[in-house]
Formats: sequence, structure tokens, C-alpha cells
Amino acid sequence: MRENLVTKTPVMITEMTKEVHTVDGAATKAMEIFRLLLQDYHPRDFAISFWDGSRWPAENGTARFTLMVRHPDALRRMLKTNANDLSLSEAYISGDLEVEGDLEAAMPVANYLIGRNWPAVTMLRIGKSLLRLPRLDRLRRKSSQPVKLSGQPHSMERDRQAVSYHYDVSNDFYALWLDEQMVYSCAYFATADEDLEAAQARKLDYLCRKLRLRPGERLLDIGCGWGGLVIHAARKYGVDALGITLSKKQAVLANERIERAGLQKRCRVEVSDYRDLNETGAFEKIVSVGMFEHVGESQLPLYFQHAWRLLRPKGVFLNHGIANRPIDPNPRGSTFQNRYIFPDGELVPINVTLRFAEEAGFEVRDVESLREHYVLTLRHWARRLELHREEALQVVNEPTFRVWRLFLPGSAYGFAAGLLNVFQAVLLKPEEGRSGLPLTRADWYREAF
Repeated sequence: MRENLVTKTPVMITEMTKEVHTVDGAATKAMEIFRLLLQDYHPRDFAISFWDGSRWPAENGTARFTLMVRHPDALRRMLKTNANDLSLSEAYISGDLEVEGDLEAAMPVANYLIGRNWPAVTMLRIGKSLLRLPRLDRLRRKSSQPVKLSGQPHSMERDRQAVSYHYDVSNDFYALWLDEQMVYSCAYFATADEDLEAAQARKLDYLCRKLRLRPGERLLDIGCGWGGLVIHAARKYGVDALGITLSKKQAVLANERIERAGLQKRCRVEVSDYRDLNETGAFEKIVSVGMFEHVGESQLPLYFQHAWRLLRPKGVFLNHGIANRPIDPNPRGSTFQNRYIFPDGELVPINVTLRFAEEAGFEVRDVESLREHYVLTLRHWARRLELHREEALQVVNEPTFRVWRLFLPGSAYGFAAGLLNVFQAVLLKPEEGRSGLPLTRADWYREAF
């Protein structure tokens, strides 16, 4: 950005434009739009800066973050269908908007804009101001491409496409911000200031203790990721562990890690759909951590019925998954999450999950929320990704990096605000009423490391 030295008119010159454009008065009009949008948002603890260097400071003078509007068209694109989840996200992904400072602190503002219904007179004033903004003939930056899935929703082939889109970004990319064992699910913290490595190791062992694993038992891990849990269960508890994933890249790396650990005889990872497994009563224990969100509500009866068939009598199934709130309406149309993060992913309230589990024959033995633990986990991931920005840009392009830079703190906000939750449900396949379980949970809380 520079100024015409004669007229003092701001002039925009950028490699993303085909020519030089003067934007005389445009920033003032843009600020007027933001004043209308945010007139009832208090306290406004953030600043807004514009392409010409002008700035709307925070109300109290101390800004937790600054929203940077890169050019006049940014507002038009941000509000192209009113302010919604997808338009705001795509404005950030494309670089039309930038956030300098605490990105998670910006999420309540986005949530306010998405959920606000302005009076008709306000919308009319906003619309008139948008029409007065110059329309720039910009060359759009190459964007992160949302997945294009084919086939019947939640068919095996379409699920493979969806999982591949999310998990096959790059093993090297995930390794930059996950823990050393590459556990891509909520950690389990003893204290809020505990490091991620210790909290993820504790979570793996907590899962094993909840399952009450015994040497020689067969364990199935549905959606095993990079194999962290099957490796831990085989090494520490002596089980015969099978992990399955739909991601070929995950399976290759998981089996390499198993080989390095010398555990090939006790655990393995295969590229397989849980619906491909047909061994009735083949496993004493089944676990699913962070895969449940991909199943789809229409497939949940089949999911639990299949797990029931695979379990032996008195077997235990631990299902760990994210839930939404029953009081929130289902989103209409595309959202940031289902377009850029989890295509075909669906969240359901915990009461829906448990109802389908019980209808399949399971007895619910324990349900635990780990919501606060996921807030801490996501904040660790977001910080680690930010610290490894340069390395990340060596393996993914910038729009893809920005997708994840938005997703992690956005999810942290969702859990911190109680909009999302994560539950571990311990489900039992009883044998003529016999559970084979101890009377208390005391053994769960004796840490084995």
C-alpha cells in the first residue's frame, strides 16, 4: 500500500491485482459497515485495520487481536450470503481477511456475526454501503480445494474418499504439531499446564485401563490412525491388537512404527472398513477413538450392530467421539467443517449415540465427558502448528495451512464455549446378565506409568 503523493489518495498495488486501483473513501465506507455489524457487540476487545492503514481501535484500548481487512472486496465476499460460517472462513482461507494476534479470541466475534439477525433497515444500510465499495478485478489466490466426493453418502467407497481427503494431507504435516506418538484425538491431562506428550501417553493408558485389557486378548481399534494405541496396548498389556484405517498413508507409517518397536507378532494395521470385518465374536475388546464422527447418523445402527457381532460375550466396546448439543439446529448447506475438514462428517448428541448403542444390545456402563481436556489439546496443537509454520509450508500450500490454522483454534473455542463435547462411552455385551466387571472403577485410576 502507498499513497499518491499529490492527492494523498490511497492506492492499492498488489501482485494479486491486474492493475492499480484507487480506493478513495472506501476504507471509511468499510468502517461504517463494521460499525453497523458490531453496534451491539460489547465489549469490543479487538481492533480492525484496513488496507489504507486506517484503524478502528478496541473499545478499551487493548486489543486481543486485530482483524486485518486486506482490500475493499474482502467485505463483499465476507458478506456475500450474509455473514455465515463458510463465507467468513473462505475469506480468511483466501487471504482476504487476516487475524493478527489470538485467533481463538476472534471466534466469538465470528459466532456473533453468523448468529445475528439484523433488522431490515440495518441490512439495507449495509447493502447500500457495500454497493459503494469499489469492485476489484483481482486475480484470486489459489485456494485450498474442498473435496468432491462421489457415490452414495456413507457408502464404503465414498467414506474412503472422505477419509483420504482429511488424513492423507501429509504424514509429515501432522507430525509437525501432534505429539511424538502422533495421537490425533483428545489427550487426558492431570493438570492444565502438563505437556502434550505426557497427556497423550496418559490418555492411551487410560483407554487400556477402561477396557481392562489382559494379556492374550484380541483388541480391535476402529480408525486407528498412525497406530499409537495398538502399539501401546501390545507393548504394555500384551494383547493381540488389530488396527484398521481407511487411510493408506496412515497404515504405511503405522506398520513402519510397529516394525521399529519389534511388535509385528502382536499388532498390525490394515487398510480396511469396519464393515469388511465378519468374524463373529473375534474380539474381547473393541475401541474406537475419533472415528465415530465419520460414520453418519443413518449408519449408527449398523455401526453398533456390527461391533456387537464382532465382540465376544462379556466383551467391552469403548466408543470415544465428539458430540454436538441437541438444542442446536443442524446447519443448512455447506459449512467450513464439512467442506474443508471432515467431508460427510456428522455430529450427534450423546443421547442419540447411547440410544443406538442400547438398541443394538449394548449395556451402557460408563459415560465420561473430556470436554476441558480437548480445549487444552487443541490449544497445544494450534501453538505447535504456529511454531512450525515454515516447515508446514514446505509440505502443504498456504491456503491448506490456513485451513488448519483456522480449524484448530476454532475447535478449541467450540469446546471451551460448550458448543461441542467429547465423550467416552464404555459399552458392555453382557452374557445372560453377567458382566464380568469389577464393582468399582478403582482400577481405572491406578496409573501404570
